[in-house]
Order: sequence, then C-alpha cells, then structure tokens
Amino acid sequence: MPPSSPVQSAPLHPGAWWLWSLSLGIAATRTTNPLLLALLITTSAYVVATCGRTTPWSHSYAAFVKLALAVLLVRLLFAITLGSPIPGTHVLVTLPELPLPDWAQGIRLGGRVTAESLVFALYDGLKLATLLICVGAANALANPHRLLKSLPGALYELGVAVVVALTFAPHLIADVQRLRSARRLRGRPDTGIRGLLQVGLPVLEGALERSVALAAAMDARGYGRTAEVPPGVRRTTTALTLGGLLGVCAGTYGLLTAEGGTYGIPVLLAGLTAALSGLRLGGRRTPRTRYRPDRWDVRSFLVAGSGAAVAAAMFLAGATDPAALHPGVVPLVAPTLPLLPAAAVLLGLLPAFLAPTPKEPSS
Repeated sequence: MPPSSPVQSAPLHPGAWWLWSLSLGIAATRTTNPLLLALLITTSAYVVATCGRTTPWSHSYAAFVKLALAVLLVRLLFAITLGSPIPGTHVLVTLPELPLPDWAQGIRLGGRVTAESLVFALYDGLKLATLLICVGAANALANPHRLLKSLPGALYELGVAVVVALTFAPHLIADVQRLRSARRLRGRPDTGIRGLLQVGLPVLEGALERSVALAAAMDARGYGRTAEVPPGVRRTTTALTLGGLLGVCAGTYGLLTAEGGTYGIPVLLAGLTAALSGLRLGGRRTPRTRYRPDRWDVRSFLVAGSGAAVAAAMFLAGATDPAALHPGVVPLVAPTLPLLPAAAVLLGLLPAFLAPTPKEPSS
C-alpha cells in the first residue's frame, strides 16, 4: 500500500506575511549597519526558501532582489558621478570634472571620489535595498487573491478592480504566446511590425470578450449593490477614514525619520485605529459573504508578532545605543555587529518553524 500523505497545515493568513515583512522593512529603515542589514536580508531569504510554495507569484522575490541590486548600483553611481556631501580624505580616484553654470551651484559632475563618500552611499543604498527585499518577501509568500478576499467591505470596489487587473495581464501574456506559437507552426512571421499587428488584433478581441464575460458574471453575482446607511454614519465613516489615513502618513513619516521617532508610533497607532474604525463602519454599505474566509489563528499572530518584535527591538536599540546602528564614516571605521539587535533580528526566523512548506510524500 502506498504511504499515506502527510497532513498539510493550513496556509497562514496573507495579512500575517505582510505584517511580518513590513516589520522587517521598518527595522531596516532604523539602521545603516551593513551587518544588521545583511542579517535582515538573510532572514527574509531563509524564510522565503523554507515557507515559499510553487506559485506564480513566488518568483517575485528574485525580481525584487534584482531591483534591490539595481538600486544599490545606481546609488553608488550617483555618488561617483555627482559627488557626495560627505567629506573625506581617502581619495580613491579623481575623475575629470565638467564645469557647470552658476545656477547649478552645489552640483558637480566628476571630481574626487573618496572612500568615505562611497561607504556612505553603500550604507544608504543597502538600507533601501533591504526594504525592497523585505517587500519582495511579502509578495512571494502571501497569496494576492486571498489577501484581496480578506479586504474589508469598504474597500470592496478597490478589491474587484485589483482582481481584474491581476487576472488580465497573465491571460494577455498567455494569449500572445499561444498566437505566436500558432503562427510559427503555420510558417507565418511572428516578429516585427507585421507580426505584431497580426497578433495584436486577436489578442485585443479575446481580451474584450473576456472583459464582457467577466462583467456579466459579476453582474449576475450581485456586484455593485449597496445598502442604505444613515447620513450620520456616512459622515462619521468619511471623517474617520480620512483622518486615520492622514495619521498613518504622519506616523509613517515619523518612523522613517530620526527626528520623528518620539511621535511616530503614537500617531501611527492612532491613525490605524481611526482608519480601521472607518473601514468597519463603511463595510455596512456593501454587505457580502465570503466563501471559506481566512482566519487569524495562533500561528498567524505569532508570525506577525515575530516581525513586530524585530521592529520594536530595533527602535529600542536606536534609543539606547544609536552608534551601534549607525557606524561612522568620518572617520572611516569598520562596522561591528551589536549582539542584542542581531539576536532580535533572529526572531524573524520564527515563521520558518511555524509554517514550513510541506514536503512531497515519498513514492
């Protein structure tokens, strides 16, 4: 008898993956220490390799890694060609400097390239690259369709539009590949302007037919119907939602800047509370049901909490020992690995033990 297949654990709530990834990204914005940033990248990569499933969106992590490398190279290129405000004494190379008009004072092209300016650009670019990689981990781990299904009722129209957009591009690419293969089998050109025109028309016709069929199916399922709510509830919903979003923007700005570290978290929490309250009230206008809704179980809370613990520990380390999170470049010193923030980053590995990808049963 063939061995029985192992019991596969239910996938985590997609919101838990996004909270975990965004928390790692927030932690990355609080430091320029390359050792801590490399540890954050390694943590996200290990979790993606351990918990990632074979899905169409799982390949997005590699795309985000390539984008992060491109951002890092562009940041270094700008530091070399446009200079840097960081003073330095270790001159690596002197490039030919182009004269600029008087109205471009403060900008230079070429000139001296110092080790201090390159190291500062490397630290700055690596911080942004780490943030992009953390966002790529969320895209690779979270199912976008399940995430959109979990949106509150107030964002129902936005969710429908995003679902249509997500399903349109893959079908369009598949149609182009199918028609080009058919033309090659018939010995007809599939490249150049002529081939593009002869392939493009059937593709657009198929996309139009699919859009009409989707609109008819949505209309048959009751999309677009709304419920009557009192005017006072509508005004309260609008005020809470707009005020909450403004609070989220102000709190996020405070978290991303060194000056706003004191008011960033309270304003962000207040904005989130107001926005969630407004979305909950707004959901009364669009009553709907969900088939097999995703639940926040204990594992989902632990995964989201592990990312929040990493971000909180990085904030605490920045308040107690900021020099360890921001190694100096003038004078140029070698970065050191602070033990407490590094141990806190390792808490981000918890999802690899809570939600690993189930192994295929042996035949």
